[in-house]
Amino acid sequence: MPADARASNPKNPRQHEVRYGGFQLFSTGTARFDLSDPFHLIATISWPAFFACLLGSELLINTLFAFLYVAVPGAIANVRPGNLADAFFFSIETLATVGYGTMVPATLYGHIVSSVEIVTGMVYAAVMTGVVFIRFSKPRPKIVYADRPVVANYNGAPTLMIRLANGRANPLTDASVRLYALITERTAEGHIFRGAKQLTLARPHFPLFALIWTLMHRIDESSPLYGSTAETMAADSVRLILIFEARDPAVSTHVHDLKGFMPESIAFGMRYSDAVHWDEQGRPMADLGRISDLEPDVAHRTQLQEASL
Repeated sequence: MPADARASNPKNPRQHEVRYGGFQLFSTGTARFDLSDPFHLIATISWPAFFACLLGSELLINTLFAFLYVAVPGAIANVRPGNLADAFFFSIETLATVGYGTMVPATLYGHIVSSVEIVTGMVYAAVMTGVVFIRFSKPRPKIVYADRPVVANYNGAPTLMIRLANGRANPLTDASVRLYALITERTAEGHIFRGAKQLTLARPHFPLFALIWTLMHRIDESSPLYGSTAETMAADSVRLILIFEARDPAVSTHVHDLKGFMPESIAFGMRYSDAVHWDEQGRPMADLGRISDLEPDVAHRTQLQEASL
């Protein structure tokens, strides 16, 4: 992905946002809403937009049929002539196949329109059942992330650490994590590109993820982050991307999650405070409320002081 591409105008209506983690990407020339793939559209829109679509479709269909009913006076018995509200509520009752019996079709035209609406209502109910199932049947893990990654000393070497926890009571199995850094690179020809470099983790797999997991990437000569400081990472706009995958035995399916971190969120010279303790019976107890708690990394600060002498 070229990094020297011109930034698009945020007010450009053809510009689309791709948001993940704590930052965004923008693209042009892509369709934000692809009506040819309604499944993907329904599965990706937000919950407020989803319920707005449900309400809007209900109002639109009933308003359309209400206008058809009032177009021909006398089509519906016991409806005041030209009264759109009566026709609208009759449409709701017909679409839902309730049929209270107070207002009924009175002419051939009324029977035809109501018959079409009844068939429309049955199809609409079936479609809405599937749509709601799509939204509620999509499993998601509840992963709690520390607010900030840290760079602290571990076994004598600077190490990038990211702490996460399972926010549900049931454990996840066969959990795996991949960590990438979006880094700006300049080619021999002078072109600037942003590439995703995978960061090797000390323990990328966890057979039983129940409590807290601290990811560790050793920043040595083989690391893409070797020699980086808080200033250089901010200047190069280095971003971290974490991809989480696991199997949830409670729903017997795989779950996924994605998290991003901005460079200014990385805390150099800090480490995570202990968030797991043991009770009187020797059982490990995780306090998710302390997952983001930090404390100074004394070893890291000592090295910095010695290097400045």
